[in-house]
Amino acid sequence: MNTGVISPQARTRALETMSSGEELDVLVVGAGVVGAGSALDAATRGLSVGLLEARDFASGTSSRSSKLIHGGLRYLEMLDFSLVREALRERGLLIQKLAPHLVRPVPFLYPLQKRAWERFYIGAGIALYDVLALSGGGAGVPVHRHLSRVEALKAFPSLRPETLVGAIRYYDAQVDDARHTMFLVRTAAAHGAHVASRTEVIGFLREGRRVVGVRARDLATGAELEIRARTVINATGVWTGDSQALLTGERGEFRITASKGIHLVVPRARIAGHTGMILRTATSVLFVIPWDQHWIIGTTDTKWDLDKSDPAASGKDVDYLLDEVNKALATPLTRDDVQGVYAGLRPLLSAEASSTAKLSREHAVGNPVPGMIVVAGGKYTTYRVMAKDAVDAAVRELAARVPQSCTDQVPLLGADGYRAAWNRRAALARRSGLTVTRIENLLHRYGTLLDEVLGLIEADPSLGLPLDGAPGHLRAEILYSVTHEGARHLDDVLSRRTRIAFETTDRGVTAARAAAGLIAPALGWSDADADREAAAYESRVVAELAAQTQPDDTSADAVLRGVPAVRPVVSTV
Repeated sequence: MNTGVISPQARTRALETMSSGEELDVLVVGAGVVGAGSALDAATRGLSVGLLEARDFASGTSSRSSKLIHGGLRYLEMLDFSLVREALRERGLLIQKLAPHLVRPVPFLYPLQKRAWERFYIGAGIALYDVLALSGGGAGVPVHRHLSRVEALKAFPSLRPETLVGAIRYYDAQVDDARHTMFLVRTAAAHGAHVASRTEVIGFLREGRRVVGVRARDLATGAELEIRARTVINATGVWTGDSQALLTGERGEFRITASKGIHLVVPRARIAGHTGMILRTATSVLFVIPWDQHWIIGTTDTKWDLDKSDPAASGKDVDYLLDEVNKALATPLTRDDVQGVYAGLRPLLSAEASSTAKLSREHAVGNPVPGMIVVAGGKYTTYRVMAKDAVDAAVRELAARVPQSCTDQVPLLGADGYRAAWNRRAALARRSGLTVTRIENLLHRYGTLLDEVLGLIEADPSLGLPLDGAPGHLRAEILYSVTHEGARHLDDVLSRRTRIAFETTDRGVTAARAAAGLIAPALGWSDADADREAAAYESRVVAELAAQTQPDDTSADAVLRGVPAVRPVVSTV
């Protein structure tokens, strides 16, 4: 198996192969986590597979989550035990086998405010959480522990002492969602899938009622392509209704409600804590999540019916999260402490519910017309199960003997040998001339594919230097995101291959020029092209900051829509 390199040249070859007239077994539309997982599932069953994405891999919901792999404690209160057990099994698989380089246990405190009944009630729920994980064979994390008030304040010194009488510490897991999705895409490519981002489906090919492929536009060249497939899987998330409308002129059998969730990113030094924290709010729960040198605080849960391509965070959203977290903190956070903000949309299956927080996160798979499978709903943690169910439905359409799903046994690229590489990190540091801390960071981002990044540095030692404006990343990582990870534009690099867009105080503006210069040759850009991409990125940051001062969603969306999105440069590669 190769390492699934998605270079500009590999993308061109993939599009040429898919549009050659030879029929694929499965074509997946949408490269969020479910679409990427579906492509991997189908490829590892021996099927011929294509994967198309209109923008960048994980550019929608799958890069804007709470970065958690979890069972969902609040679903226990809804008595949704099967969903929680399933999610906890998947959590264990990801930590222990599938992606140990990308998914790691993280402790959380649940502060208690009542002395007796709350400890019993919440403690029983968290104990059940642990039991469900163990019974499903998906533990991978330590069990919970009750803490006294003194112990809780020692674990999280920034808590206001008067707000708690004790706490319970339990474990879940966290992930860099965009990188995990990208690794799914690369692993699918390594197993033979043909993958192409920036390729928009503009229509479906039909023979009678049956769907036999798609019409697509290569956004890099403007060329229109026909790609034929025996089965098409629609995994477009919040765009499910729009993509089904291309087929039938109607929204389709599944109604998707988009729920907006925003997150704040603040420097780690602003909150003293050695664990994450989960807090109850009037409508849902609030997470305070450790994230390297930062904290992620979120999330909101509000219905969104405006532009889905890039939902806007408003000033109201930001103030809500600050108000809620400050109820628990001894030293309140202010807007000046907010280093980054990101907003995403959850694709919820519609139901009769008074708020989106009450809609089910369970998924559904449908077959609206012959040759078309639609998968909708779900949550990030259970992507692999959703993908399996979608491909199972596609296999029934193929009417052929196809092996069962084996993705519970298929580690993602970078996972094999990861723990041994971690144990050798000091030796890797000596060999490369980098610090042990730097090697640890690289192992967390690339796993054993770290050797590919180090290979770039060996060929050009200047790539071993930190990136101007973002010293937490090496120049090699910026180039690698284009030569190996399928990034096509500056925003792909700063927002998803790295998290420079929300991990730096200026939201990546200083780093943008340096990064554009590094990736320009690999993408065939001129100096003027690189300047335009950097300028467009900077304009986008200004618009997002302005949107975050607006009083409501409508005005925030209007500000963001007033600045053109980062548009593709027509590449010569």
